[in-house]
Amino acid sequence: MSVRKPLRVAVFSTGDEVIDPGEELARGKIYDSNRFTLLNLLTTLGCEVEDIGIIPDDPVLIEKAVSSSTQQKDLIITSGGVSTGDEDHVKNFIEKTGELLFWRLAIKPGRPVALGRLKGAFFIGLPGNPVAAMVTFLTIARPIILHLSGARNIYPRPFIGQADFDYAKKPERKEFVRVKVREDKTEGLVFRKYEKEGAGILSSLVFADGLVELPEEAIKIRRGDTVRYFPFSEFGI
Repeated sequence: MSVRKPLRVAVFSTGDEVIDPGEELARGKIYDSNRFTLLNLLTTLGCEVEDIGIIPDDPVLIEKAVSSSTQQKDLIITSGGVSTGDEDHVKNFIEKTGELLFWRLAIKPGRPVALGRLKGAFFIGLPGNPVAAMVTFLTIARPIILHLSGARNIYPRPFIGQADFDYAKKPERKEFVRVKVREDKTEGLVFRKYEKEGAGILSSLVFADGLVELPEEAIKIRRGDTVRYFPFSEFGI
């Protein structure tokens, strides 16, 4: 029987506006929910996780945090800092010192997601918005982590059901829609979409039972259309 050591993972969030829960929520500040979500998800995958905390939008501090982690970890996961803003320094550092394997995928939510390599460690950069961070972790980061850990079955099992909503989307972009599921005696699984679209609405994940995947070629989804559904239980949560 072959075994592997647990994957060693460092996690940190970026942003001058981000603070830990429990601190006073001053004007212009937001609580860091992503980091704690990621720490728990990684623990359930059997990883050895180190919480680096919150790194301000300072390229020197970000470089120091990433550089020190690459010497001790197999994987670095960040939340924020990989979009196109002036203060999104993480992506720039990866491009400068390592190899950026991909960045900005045609998905919603979570377009500014990145995968890179730095010396002996891989890097996954997740968006800062909570829903986008969660969706990209489950659909992109999780299979990568399972593969690096030596797992064979790295993808969740889809279920087939009917949409109980009408929806228009851009072509050539995959979308993941938050849904509530009910089981109908004649129609089988039926999925009700969360009403709002925002990638920062954390309560939508509490509402949802899972994600409906809308493929790139789809433009309009009509009530009664057959869709693929991934319950959160298939992701181990």
